[in-house]
Amino acid sequence: MTTTHNPADTGEEFPTYRYRYAPDGLATRRQLRAAGLRPGGHDPVAQILWRRGKRVAYLYRLDLAAPKRTATPAQREAIAKALRARRTCAVCGLVQPYYIPRRYGCCLDCHGGHR
Repeated sequence: MTTTHNPADTGEEFPTYRYRYAPDGLATRRQLRAAGLRPGGHDPVAQILWRRGKRVAYLYRLDLAAPKRTATPAQREAIAKALRARRTCAVCGLVQPYYIPRRYGCCLDCHGGHR
């Protein structure tokens, strides 16, 4: 472990670990998400550096992590509606099995060969 600049600029030393050398009890955001957890409003307590310091992952304490929030039925319905709108062609109105390319603004059938 080494110490480097603290991203929160509190003036304290920030524990920094090499890739795969972080102690137990700490996890990245992705690891928290895979475990059904979230940082819960807490700041990172350490970091992992790899690729000669060009890549960084912040570490959070597992004991302070909170369960992930679940979407309400209304939120799920709104998400489904928005995703359906992304698949609906503005020209023919058909719902396609793919997202409509923003470049064309219509489905590939309506776009045809126009460029």
